[in-house]
Amino acid sequence: MAELEPRNFLQPCLLLLLRERPDHGYELANRLRPMHDGAGDPGGVYRALRGLEKLGLVRSEWQTSATGPARRIYHVTNEGVATLDAQARGLENVHDSIRVFLDRYSRVGALARPVG
Repeated sequence: MAELEPRNFLQPCLLLLLRERPDHGYELANRLRPMHDGAGDPGGVYRALRGLEKLGLVRSEWQTSATGPARRIYHVTNEGVATLDAQARGLENVHDSIRVFLDRYSRVGALARPVG
């Protein structure tokens, strides 16, 4: 599992969305927008989904439609849920560290600001 740096945040975001409900890549890209800056790149979402599938964290199946072409629907696996849980714990630790940093920064920043 990669470090949970901003460039690797796409993986837990996709796992969370698939934990909420199975979906196809285009809809996942739309649902991803509020959580992830890189969501403007649907190709990146599909590459990430293929990578997650190779790792056994998601599985996919073709779903036919009466109104359009078949679409690949992605589902999170049990291993994917366990990975999501571990990544969420890691993000909690990062969140706590960032909060400490920002609290300390705000105290120092307030002292260093020139008075009007």
